[in-house]
This record gives sequence, structure tokens and C-alpha cells, in this order.
Amino acid sequence: MSNEATTLNEELIKEMANAGVIYGHKKTKTHPRMKPYIGGARNEIEFIEPEASFSSLEKAVEFMKEKLRGGGLALLLGTAPAAKNAILAFADEFKYPYVVRRWLGGTLTNFKVINQRLNYYLDLRAKKESGELIKYTKKEQHLFTEKINKLSQFFEGLINLKRLPDLLFIVDVETHATAVREARRLKIPIVAILDTDDDPALVDYPIFANDHARLSIEWVVEKIKKALATVDLKSGNNDLE
Repeated sequence: MSNEATTLNEELIKEMANAGVIYGHKKTKTHPRMKPYIGGARNEIEFIEPEASFSSLEKAVEFMKEKLRGGGLALLLGTAPAAKNAILAFADEFKYPYVVRRWLGGTLTNFKVINQRLNYYLDLRAKKESGELIKYTKKEQHLFTEKINKLSQFFEGLINLKRLPDLLFIVDVETHATAVREARRLKIPIVAILDTDDDPALVDYPIFANDHARLSIEWVVEKIKKALATVDLKSGNNDLE
């Protein structure tokens, strides 16, 4: 890795500022454990120290490289409107499972049941696509279609979740507290974008950045995608730029 984490140039700091990466919440909302990573405040809004932000990103990327090389599996989670497109693009590029609507309780801790429901959805969808449901009445076909559409909202993103993931990537841990608890219970490592109002002790690899602004989330995810896409999975050569 480069030494940029401790000696960021002005251009990169400006880039992070323009994307809103380093801007957090009001002082009154800052989590006590985030104070070491605060760089200052303006109009009562605290901002994250750019070096701390980029350094945390570097560490998270290094971990993700090692964990995902050779067929590792990441489950991507981000249901807020600001996070959805970034999560979908990330998932599409690497064919990782994702959740952008609502986390189903038990996705990790009750994986067997969730997997059964997923297989039911896939079987029902396949039967419709093959024309096998034509033998039913129009009313029954309509009911099947409604069921497929409803199930797709929750299971379409989990099609590639063939087993428990090697890591969970989250945007906004406060919103996804249930997912965090499930991962911690099963000792599945968590990489997450954390804002100034979050507790960094909840995750294994926090990325200190604005987790509610679209540009910030996209900036972080693009850095991760670029790092993972350019790495040689055998030699592991890769640096953030």
C-alpha cells in the first residue's frame, strides 16, 4: 500500500471534501468512540480527519482483498436511497449477493430457512418462465405472479448467496442493527462505512466517511471496486489511487 494514508495531498483532500466524504453530523450527535477521528467542526457540523478516513479505507481494502481472493463471498447491504445504486453497481460488477430493500431477519443466523425460501422463489420463477403455470386458472396464475413479484423484492439480490458470506459490507450500521447483530453472532467480519454518529466498535473494519450522502458512498465504493477489480488474485498487487 502507499503512504497516502498519512500524507494526503491537497488534491485528494479536495476530492474527498467535494464528495462530502469527510462531513459528519452535529457535535451533539457524535459518538464518543468517534472523537479520535474528528478533524474539526464548522457551523456545529463536525468533519472527519481526511487522513483517518483514507487510512481506514486502505485497511478495509487490504482486508477485503485477502478475504475475497480465490472465490471469497461478500454480502453487500445498503437500503437507504443514497446507497442503493452504489450497492447495486458493486454487486453487479463482482456478482456478489446484495440487499437494497429490507434485511430479512435471520438471513445469516437462520440461513437454512432463508435459503429454502430463496429456492422456492427461484423454482416458482422458473416455472412461470417455462410456461409450466399455464395449466392453472387465470386467477391462480395471477396469484402466482403476485407471489413471485413480492418474493423478488426480498430474494432477487440473494440469488448468489449460496452459503454464508466471508464478510458483510454495510452502508449505515445504525439502520442495519439487526444485520450487524447476526454477523457478530456468527463471527462474520463486518466492513462498514461509518459516520460520526456511529460506534466503530461494532464493526471489524470501519471506513470513516459520510454514510448518508450519495456522492460520499459512491466515492468510497468506487475506490473499493477499483481496488478489487485491478488486483491480481494470485499475486495480490493493488493500491488505492
